[in-house]
Amino acid sequence: MIRIGQRLKDARLAKGLSLDDVSRATKIRSSFLTAIERGEYNKLPSSSYAVGFVQNYAEFLELPKREITALFRREFDGEKIYKVLPEGFIKEEQLKKRSFKVHQAIVPVTILLLLLVGFLFYQYRAAFFSPPLSVILPKEGAEVSSLDVVVVGSTNPNVSLTINSSPVAVGDDGRFSKNTTLFSGTSVITIRAVNKFGKEAVVLRHVRVSAKP
Repeated sequence: MIRIGQRLKDARLAKGLSLDDVSRATKIRSSFLTAIERGEYNKLPSSSYAVGFVQNYAEFLELPKREITALFRREFDGEKIYKVLPEGFIKEEQLKKRSFKVHQAIVPVTILLLLLVGFLFYQYRAAFFSPPLSVILPKEGAEVSSLDVVVVGSTNPNVSLTINSSPVAVGDDGRFSKNTTLFSGTSVITIRAVNKFGKEAVVLRHVRVSAKP
C-alpha cells in the first residue's frame, strides 16, 4: 500500500510543484513537508502538528481531506513517535516547562519577601524615624495672663515624654496634658518625646506671660 507521504509527493509532482511552492502556499516549513513525504514524523513538533500539517498539505493538493486524514491516522503511531522525538526538542520543551514553573514560584516568593520586609519595617520603623509629636496648646507665640499654662498634645503612647525636663504621663491613646508654671515675660516650653531606640522629637512653644507672680 502506498504510504501517505508518497501519495502526497506524487500529487505534488503531478502538479509540477516544488516543496518551496507548497511551503509558501501552506506556511508549512519545507523541512516538515519533506519529513511528511518521507514518513519521518518524528521530525515534526508534535502529534497534533503532524495531523494538521497533513490535512493542510492534502487540502492544498486538492486531495480528499477526510480520506487522507483517516489513512494517516492508521499509519501514524503518535505514542511511538512521541517517544522518539528528537532529544533536543524534548529538552527544549522540558526547559520551557521548568522555566515556567520557576517563574510561577518566583512570584509568590517575591510577594512573601515584600510582605516580610514591609512587616519588619512597620515593626521597627521607630528605629529609623522620630516619634510623632503634636502640641495643640499653647499655640506658638501665644500670650497668656496666667503663670500656669496647660500643655496639651499627642504622641506615641510608648515614648518617654518631658515638658521642660519634667516627666509627663502619656495615655494609651497617645494624648497628654500637663500644667506647667512659667515666669512673667517670654518663656520657652520644651516638649520632648523619646522612643525606646533613642529617636526623639522636640517641639518648642514661645509663650508671653503677662501675669505677675
